[in-house]
Amino acid sequence: MADDGAVRKKRTFKKFMFRGVDLETLYDMTHEEFSEKINARQRRRMMRGLKRKCNTLMTRLTKAKKAATPGERPEGVKTHVRSMIIVPEMIGSVVGVYNGKVFNGIEIKPEMVGHSLGEFSIPYKPVRHGRPGIGSTNSSRFIPLK
Repeated sequence: MADDGAVRKKRTFKKFMFRGVDLETLYDMTHEEFSEKINARQRRRMMRGLKRKCNTLMTRLTKAKKAATPGERPEGVKTHVRSMIIVPEMIGSVVGVYNGKVFNGIEIKPEMVGHSLGEFSIPYKPVRHGRPGIGSTNSSRFIPLK
């Protein structure tokens, strides 16, 4: 039993791969090379060019990343651009995505690449079934108003 503890294997973490490409090469890719790796809808949008709002968001994110000290989370950048496609240079940034009421802070992780920002900030409150509310039955009509 004591020998098993001494020869313990070091824990290896799974290396992130996006469609067969590791994270380091994803950072070095141009937008054209990256657009070949994503789905058709996102590829079409990237090929038609990023609009001005998307470009200003990208510049603000890079500015916030440079201002942050290494190893710390950068300052959050608020945005209404929910349709922005997450590209590799956004990884590690913090984005406040507006959902119609509040800005939800989202830290962008490598798994989010290729998705849009709006997918991570839902604009509605999910329905919770099976919980009776006021007006569901006749007995619930007479609730005392303290």
